[in-house]
Amino acid sequence: MEPKNFGRANRRRGEVEAVLDGERRILCLTLGALAELETAFAADDLTGLASRFASGRMKSADMIRVIGAGLRGAGNVFSDDDVAAMSIEGGIAGYAGIVGDLLTATFAGTGAEATASP
Repeated sequence: MEPKNFGRANRRRGEVEAVLDGERRILCLTLGALAELETAFAADDLTGLASRFASGRMKSADMIRVIGAGLRGAGNVFSDDDVAAMSIEGGIAGYAGIVGDLLTATFAGTGAEATASP
């Protein structure tokens, strides 16, 4: 699933935009959100966290945590339980697309690959 680019998200800041429960939302894995994920995934550091995500293997609960942390990092007030109840177009592939887009925006840096429009 291709990343969405609706125009409000600033990819240079690691932001992505996604439609969750019919509403456009900004997600961003800020330093605080990354610290939350390090704790949730018992990662020793950012390299360990990035390696875990690079494996390509994620459980549904992992996707909920990443999306929840991204929403909270962008200032939205949602618990992981709220995220688990959200619907998205495309079902599981849609959720995976959001997670992939968010991780790419966070870990790819500010080069052309992180700012290119689909």
